[in-house]
Amino acid sequence: MKNPTLDHLNLGQPTVYPEHYDAALLQAVPRQLNRTPIGLAEGQPLPFQGDDIWHGYELSWLDQKGLPQVAVAEFRVPCHSPNLIESKSFKLYLNSYNDTRWASWEQVQEQLTVDLSACAGAPVTVVLNTLAQAQRQAFGELPGHCLDHQELTIDCYQYRPELLQLASTDMVEETLHSHLLKSNCLITNQPDWGSVLIRYRGPAIDHAALLRYIISFRQHNEFHEQCVERIYMDIKTRLKPSELTVYARYTRRGGLDINPFRSDFEPTPQSARLCRQ
Repeated sequence: MKNPTLDHLNLGQPTVYPEHYDAALLQAVPRQLNRTPIGLAEGQPLPFQGDDIWHGYELSWLDQKGLPQVAVAEFRVPCHSPNLIESKSFKLYLNSYNDTRWASWEQVQEQLTVDLSACAGAPVTVVLNTLAQAQRQAFGELPGHCLDHQELTIDCYQYRPELLQLASTDMVEETLHSHLLKSNCLITNQPDWGSVLIRYRGPAIDHAALLRYIISFRQHNEFHEQCVERIYMDIKTRLKPSELTVYARYTRRGGLDINPFRSDFEPTPQSARLCRQ
């Protein structure tokens, strides 16, 4: 159920596209709204580190002579920021650059950094790539064993953390992934499609149970970042690995994709765009 705190968001409302640059279009969502229900108390240290890695494929503006410029952008929002950036407001904000003249690419990058950092409440990293630079970044793939080719009967599409089980108490190190992650936007109910990587050290996780659990998000309504933190906390508290990474790469909507990364033992990786992105 949507929290009344989110009633001010433009998400789900009729859209008026901006004609000029406007930083006020950005809207913040307090991360703590989701963290308290999954056992992360306000003011306590987070059990993970990481970033929300966004890519913007529809970023454009005018140079001083009125010539349109286009770029592919990467934005990294640290998970310790008090706010996540609501995605529709992010799109509207980026659209406000379309018909505004800027002195240089550097000025655009600096303004993006200032505005997004203010919205998130922590420093956001912004990189602008030319199309030539972006084209040199080939598609990647998630490492490890793919869970998706098991012969399973699935009858649960509502979030059920109790589906998670151990295969044994033997200690293992595994990297697993699935392309069957789907959740729905908390407010609009639009589908969010993604791939998820789980890397851990600890008691062996039952692969069939893990895939059933991932599929149980199929009718679950929550923002991308919140789903990843929920998956992380469910695995950490129920299966108790000593080390854990959860990394999701969602397909784009409105020219933006969101790729939340959470880990208690490794840094945020370099981007590796998947074929559905």
